[in-house]
Amino acid sequence: MATTPNKDKDYYGVLGVKKTASADDIRKAFRKLARKYHPDVNPGDKSAEEKFKTLSEANDVLSDPKKRKIYDQLGFYSDNIDLAAAEAYGRGAGFGAGGFGGAAPGGGSGTRTYTQEVPFDFSGFDFNDFSEGAGAAGRRAGGTGGFRDIFSSMFSGGGRQEAHHAEPGTDLEYQVNVGFWQAIKGAELPLTIPHLEECSNCHGAGYIPTSNTCPDCKGKGQITQKSGSMKFNVTCPRCGGTGKERTLCPACHGEGRVERSENLKVRIKAGTRDGQRIRLAGRGNAGTMGAPAGDLYIIVRIGEHPVFKREGDDIHLTVPVSFTEAALGGKIEVPTIDGRALLKVLPGTQSGQKLRLREKGVPSAAKEGVRGDEIVEIKIAPPNVRDERSKEVLRELAKLNPEDPREQLWKQV
Repeated sequence: MATTPNKDKDYYGVLGVKKTASADDIRKAFRKLARKYHPDVNPGDKSAEEKFKTLSEANDVLSDPKKRKIYDQLGFYSDNIDLAAAEAYGRGAGFGAGGFGGAAPGGGSGTRTYTQEVPFDFSGFDFNDFSEGAGAAGRRAGGTGGFRDIFSSMFSGGGRQEAHHAEPGTDLEYQVNVGFWQAIKGAELPLTIPHLEECSNCHGAGYIPTSNTCPDCKGKGQITQKSGSMKFNVTCPRCGGTGKERTLCPACHGEGRVERSENLKVRIKAGTRDGQRIRLAGRGNAGTMGAPAGDLYIIVRIGEHPVFKREGDDIHLTVPVSFTEAALGGKIEVPTIDGRALLKVLPGTQSGQKLRLREKGVPSAAKEGVRGDEIVEIKIAPPNVRDERSKEVLRELAKLNPEDPREQLWKQV
């Protein structure tokens, strides 16, 4: 939608939002007011029609980050002013009303600038008429070509002005809580994901075409706008260039998308780790005007287990052993994620010592056939002495083994 300079309109006031409003606040404000003042809702009401045009103009500028920045810098917006020029003006460099800056008269080196109106009237020309002839010649010469390029470069300092295009849909993130055993063994989880889908009523266009001729462009698909002394044709904002009147889609209210919930089944692979992201291509928010949808990312959060502690693909646990098992050594049974397994304890094993069971950990979700290990930390449990005979045996053992276990500690103090 082409926009001409208008220094009298407060676009923020038109939409009833603050200057600090977010893009989402602006979109919601416009949709609310558009439903109220749309010509279809107020047939024959010229004031409502003008109000709707002003709302559309304000939304067109404030919903576009580049246009909004220009408007915030200058207090008005025009398609004939690029962002660099607006920022230069904001820094005090200034520019002419026609978009051209001039040096001081007489070729001097003064810093004064003056406005130079362009003494041409292109009211009899439609720049689209040059698209085939001059455009083809430009392409043959290796450039983008076309009289439109020349006109665009005059105002933007070179280069084609970007038109509004369809925007791809945004990505979504959804967090799921998975049980400890579900992550290890694998599972299939049913999920319900709210997202934006393309409106099936208008097929994402936001409008429903009619057979009536557009009253603004009289069926031509273009209207004439003026900037300074120049007149040029632009696409009619009311009909989008179709020449036919269109009505706001009642299902999506012009958004082109509607919020729906989709039921999915997500496969959690065996060995999935905590924080792992699962990408579902094309299951995010729908794009506008037929643009591709975004992706859906499932973030997995895994629950804990009272015995096993998982670190990557390894399983850690603490196993108590008796005083005699640690002193004499032997084989003990320990739990694993696959069941029971035998662990060899060497004579003289100390409390806190860690022993490894190869490939008794979690199957890798990234590498087929690879498993982690189980790390067993030994914790020596003191004997629970209840009778006098056991106490005598322990006293005799202490006499036979008079070593001081704190000897090395005192040497380091």
